[in-house]
Amino acid sequence: MPLLPGEATLGVLGGGQLGRMFVHAAQALGYRCVVLDPDTASPAGAVAQEHLKADYLDPAALDDLARRCDAVTTEFENVPARALEHLARVRAVAPGAAAVAVCQDRAREKAHFDASGVPCAPYAVLRHGAGAAELAAVPAALLPGILKTARLGYDGKGQRRVSDAAQLAAAFDELGRVDCVLEQMLPLALELSVLVVRGADGEVVTFPVQQNLHRDGILSVTEVPAPDVDEALQAQARRSAAAIATGMAYVGVLCVEFFVLKDGRLIVNEMAPRPHNSGHYTMNACDISQFEMQVRAMAGLPLREPRLHSPVVMLNLLGDLWFDADGRERAPDWAGVLALPGAELHLYGKAQARHGRKMGHLNLIGATVEDARASARRACAILGLPETW
Repeated sequence: MPLLPGEATLGVLGGGQLGRMFVHAAQALGYRCVVLDPDTASPAGAVAQEHLKADYLDPAALDDLARRCDAVTTEFENVPARALEHLARVRAVAPGAAAVAVCQDRAREKAHFDASGVPCAPYAVLRHGAGAAELAAVPAALLPGILKTARLGYDGKGQRRVSDAAQLAAAFDELGRVDCVLEQMLPLALELSVLVVRGADGEVVTFPVQQNLHRDGILSVTEVPAPDVDEALQAQARRSAAAIATGMAYVGVLCVEFFVLKDGRLIVNEMAPRPHNSGHYTMNACDISQFEMQVRAMAGLPLREPRLHSPVVMLNLLGDLWFDADGRERAPDWAGVLALPGAELHLYGKAQARHGRKMGHLNLIGATVEDARASARRACAILGLPETW
């Protein structure tokens, strides 16, 4: 039976900005929310009805969360799968531990892409402590490549570019000789992502394809509709994302990231078992947000195909904006930004700005793609962000 608005309580493992926006969406529908996160100043904990301040693997805290909630989700990909397994003994958990465990391990993730029939970059797996013989056995065709730790990598962390066998060996040492995946470096033209939502009954819907620009490994700009991708390739990306989610019996919002190669081929890069930074545009440009979709999926409510009602550019706001050229802390010119047509500001309630820290995002919507882009470029000028995308 569905968990009905106004009656049920939803739990969240993780207290970051994604949890905060999930809580807002759940509360707008009438649900109570409980957040479990060890940080006493967590953004999600600050807005939930209850905040359990405990470690994610604290059995007593997990049991307490299960007592207080009717279903539980997670807001970041590295929540321990064991915590989800513990909760799943007595409560519905979405996404489930098995699917999250696949997303947490690049080697298992690549194997799942293969099994789903979705092409990814050629790769090889290097296991923990691999020696000279294993490194020498890596196919030369994979170099130059990118060596990535199999676990706990995000926003460009845990990665090294390598051009030859010597650099590969050195990079493997630098990364602690943990399980790694070496991916062949391919000529990239574009980066895309697709939000796919799957219910426990197997129903699947997808959001429009998002075109993304990363800087220093961190998402900087998202544009929807994707300006440089034809309809056939967009349809392929949405089908591929749906196949990946269905193959894991996934429940919830899943973000699947793709590369478009210079020869026009589409390959899958990675996936995140949660709402995603590149999907924040849905809060203002769609008739339903990715966060409400996460609520609906975990509560067993009907899913519906999202509708993009306005072209949009999303700008990621990092802590660097809170510092001038001399490193002195200052407040960005929010008044100037909010005077722009279609500007929608979302700050995450983080008390301390730091360089590279995600502090918020800005959605610029317009009647046309040109309108949205014009407002976005003016916002970049006001905030001192690069305008070249």
